[in-house]
Amino acid sequence: MTEDRLFDLIHFMRARGVPAFSLLTLLAFTAAAVPAQQPPAAKKLGASAAPSVAEARSFVEAAEKRLLDLTIKASRTSWVQANFITDDTEIIAANADRELNAATTELSAAAVRFSKLKLPEDVARKLMLLKLSLDLPAPRNAAEQAELSGISASLQSDYGKGRWCPEGQQGKCLALGQMERILAESRDPNELLRVWRGWRTISPPMRKRYERLVELGNKGARELGFADLGALWRSKYDMPPDAFSAELERLWQQVRPLYLALHAYVRAQLVKQYGKDRVPEDGPIPAHLLGNMWSQTWDNIYPLVAPPEGDPGFDLTKILKEKKVDEREMVRYGERFFLSLDFAPLPDTFWKRSLFSKPEDHDVVCHASAWDIDNQDDLRVKICIEINAEDFSTVHHELGHNFYQRAYKRLPLLFQSGANDGFHEAIGDTIALSVTPEYLKRIGLLDTVPPPGADLGLLMSRALEKVAFLPFGLLVDQWRWKVFAGETQPADYNKTWWELCRKYQGIAPGAPRSETDFDPGAKYHIAGNVPYTRYFLATILQFQFHRALCREAGYTGPLHRCSIYDNKAAGAKLAKMLEMGQSRPWPEALEALTGEKQMDATAILDYFAPLKKWLDEQSKGHKVGW
Repeated sequence: MTEDRLFDLIHFMRARGVPAFSLLTLLAFTAAAVPAQQPPAAKKLGASAAPSVAEARSFVEAAEKRLLDLTIKASRTSWVQANFITDDTEIIAANADRELNAATTELSAAAVRFSKLKLPEDVARKLMLLKLSLDLPAPRNAAEQAELSGISASLQSDYGKGRWCPEGQQGKCLALGQMERILAESRDPNELLRVWRGWRTISPPMRKRYERLVELGNKGARELGFADLGALWRSKYDMPPDAFSAELERLWQQVRPLYLALHAYVRAQLVKQYGKDRVPEDGPIPAHLLGNMWSQTWDNIYPLVAPPEGDPGFDLTKILKEKKVDEREMVRYGERFFLSLDFAPLPDTFWKRSLFSKPEDHDVVCHASAWDIDNQDDLRVKICIEINAEDFSTVHHELGHNFYQRAYKRLPLLFQSGANDGFHEAIGDTIALSVTPEYLKRIGLLDTVPPPGADLGLLMSRALEKVAFLPFGLLVDQWRWKVFAGETQPADYNKTWWELCRKYQGIAPGAPRSETDFDPGAKYHIAGNVPYTRYFLATILQFQFHRALCREAGYTGPLHRCSIYDNKAAGAKLAKMLEMGQSRPWPEALEALTGEKQMDATAILDYFAPLKKWLDEQSKGHKVGW
């Protein structure tokens, strides 16, 4: 999974397929809430003693028109801010977002008027989605809206500009990308720890502002009728909040044995590399030794844990460089995959307006993201592409968002999103699962497909990316929901974070941490207030989607060897689901693609079955767990 990939709020959500009216509202707002003109339907609300069905429909239609205009305006300003980070672009984007946020807050509150009416199904669903569209609802008080605006914008800015300046190296400050490369490539534990700690120096100044953001966000959520901000987030999944929490736990328990097996093997290999004094044989793994700033994916340490008999037989990064593939051609490969499934080409404007490489003369937020500027055809990506295997998959992933966005463009605005936010993430990753040796051979990047004996290495590499991510994908929002509910008080922010890392990941900090630190804020999605459970769901769903599409394609071999490239039947099945957007509850969209109404993590177990068998053999005589 592309790092998670760090980012700039609005583009990130855009990237993640959250509908514009929703994603842009949850971010920055601005220093004053200017009352927007009410739509005609809203003006009528006070005129009628009792609401009617006709009034509700008229209200929704006017709301969608108003939000679409504001969405496009906010999208354009956010694109500029994402690509030219200055104080002025922050203010311009915040002004547009403030107007959008104020309108959405107003309309969400007004929608409550119709809550007791028996409404047509489409109107009732739109009203529900409108009420749930805000991830960070501002209070109705204008001064508090302005305060929340400033906090949101400042946290986003602090993260995007974050640098660590090592002592004794004046003028040699490191950006996040540089630090990530060190963590990925260095095998010096002391250097790894210094860099790991260095990045976390950017977040303590955020702590007080984050505490206030929680207070204001909770107030906004309560004004919409929710217990707190976490309850609002959990209500977005076509089921009661408590039922959704139980569903997450059920899915985690399905995959936990596979994660434990991977953790035990990786820990044993790290003991060999760094010694028992640095890596406990039966305890949590030190976070800085896993090749990733947040220990959320472990694929960068593949050389340390590679199965002896698992050589994949090729190096895609080397192949891409030898063939002199440039950034634009990387994206062309991704587009051609979708063309092979019978999707239409991307518009010419995509190629003219997207950003494919990092500019040398100004700052941009380099998180890979996919944009739908006008909710129709102005599709774009913003990726600081590096010519390597990871970004080859990233391109396929991001284009998954773009093709999903275009598939539902004919739907009304409030239905223009993924069936749930996990779906949008899952589509791109489902396509990336088809980047197999067989696929690489068909597109001319491999001369021969490695024999089945090489599968173990490929599976290990993918498990270090996907399976290792699962507990992190779960714990980020587990921490936030505790914070939003008041179960975790500000005095225990860091303590609770590391308790959850230990509980779910079996990971511990490599150096003592205290409440003078704010380690959660060193993750973009905390600073940017971007919900994170979507990535856990996406990791589950992508394998379920992949299994179903391979079945539709008539494939009967090992699941990890399947690629749906150039299969029109699989493409038609996928397109049918994408076109539904959020117009129906997600179980119906899931059924349209898979024939199943419940999320099911057994597809992950099917995919990694050969690796799980091997891991269990390696773990004999070693402790599993921590």
